[in-house]
Amino acid sequence: MSLDWRVILETLPSGVVVTDLHSRIQVWNQTMETLTGYSRTEVLGQDCGLLHCQAAAAGEVVANPESRPASAGPPPDAVECTLQRRDGGRVPVLRSTRRLSDGAEHATGTVHIFTDLRPLKALQAQVSRLRSRLGCATSERLIGQSEAMGAVRAAIRLASESTATVLVLGETGTGKELVAEAIHFERARRDKPLVKVNCSALPETLLESELFGHARGAFTGAVKDKPGRFELADGGTLFLDEIGDLSPLIQLKLLRVLQQHEFERVGESRVRRVDVRIIAATHRDLRRLVAEGRFREDLFYRLNVFPLHVPSLRERTTDIMPLVEHFLDWFNRETGKAINQLSADVRRILMDFCWPGNVRQLENAIEHAFVTCQGPEIGLFDLPVEIRMMELRREICDQAGQSPTGAAPKCGGKPAVRVRTKEELSALLTACGDNKAEVARRAGVDRTTVWRWMKRLEAPARPV
Repeated sequence: MSLDWRVILETLPSGVVVTDLHSRIQVWNQTMETLTGYSRTEVLGQDCGLLHCQAAAAGEVVANPESRPASAGPPPDAVECTLQRRDGGRVPVLRSTRRLSDGAEHATGTVHIFTDLRPLKALQAQVSRLRSRLGCATSERLIGQSEAMGAVRAAIRLASESTATVLVLGETGTGKELVAEAIHFERARRDKPLVKVNCSALPETLLESELFGHARGAFTGAVKDKPGRFELADGGTLFLDEIGDLSPLIQLKLLRVLQQHEFERVGESRVRRVDVRIIAATHRDLRRLVAEGRFREDLFYRLNVFPLHVPSLRERTTDIMPLVEHFLDWFNRETGKAINQLSADVRRILMDFCWPGNVRQLENAIEHAFVTCQGPEIGLFDLPVEIRMMELRREICDQAGQSPTGAAPKCGGKPAVRVRTKEELSALLTACGDNKAEVARRAGVDRTTVWRWMKRLEAPARPV
């Protein structure tokens, strides 16, 4: 079979250049034309030095193999360098070289293979941006130095030192997924997979297949065996977000995995065993769901081995400005802008808003401001309308049953939030005129509990 080497050269995805003993170009394929902008007719017979191949790291010119003394040995297999295009730009490439010889082992020239590294460089830049955003996958990613966040970090350290099931509780947008990641990456399982499933995103039939996998022919469209998320997470951690939305069937199957560490794929009778740590999260009140018969009590206790509460943004108002600074820095890098200031009105509004969407809503508000802001300072009209307009802010907070973060809680009626920090207890004492009995009624506890809170949180004990 005769081979048409020209056809082969023209179909290669890499650039191919062949030079003679005097470094003159003899072969120049189509990929080299695309890579450099030089046509074949322009370069044939020219010195290959026109490419100005420079080492990517040091910026030094990469020597041509023909110019290397024999004592230097064979040229390196591959060198990362940059080529100069016809338009003056430079292209990162990987250059591989080999000497050519005739049948008598006499050198006749050199073949150079140039592989375009631009797609790889783009992927590396994307990975770098993602790493920049994620930062280190530990509790350090949780922005804020408030007492509430200090308690969260302490709980993460405790949870990471064991393999117990963790139930992460908190409102929507508080960062429950970040907490799960911090627990996983903090200790022994950091090198194992972390697999995430949003239990509210899929209907029951699809969620069952996603979690436990399915056998070929188990249902229409199951053309091959498919492992589930439990198998993919074997040895690592499975994060089940929105666990409160599970159907009764999935609750029952999940309970079996938690108790016996075994399951069956859909449409299969083979029992499979896994070593998976479960971290579940929900914004729902699971105890209330249990009381209403919508969540299995035995599953709740299996999940509630180590409960970890992530505070709302209202519970850690001192962290609002550090979070804003973090988002400013991030969006400046993403957009290339240089916005580093907030007007006084914007600062006041951000501190006073109730933030029903918590940190996620705050991030979205700053991102919105980056779209509208044309200068170095975010002004009032750069904020989303529902945040900048007082009437809408009040309506949103009233509908959510929340007070603005800067306002003292009203005394009387049902409790809006639990008393978790010194600041909350102090605000409640002030709102109730330091009446411990009234504080107890407001919080739904007895008076002795209020005194224990004051002692534990070191709130000033003022006479009634």
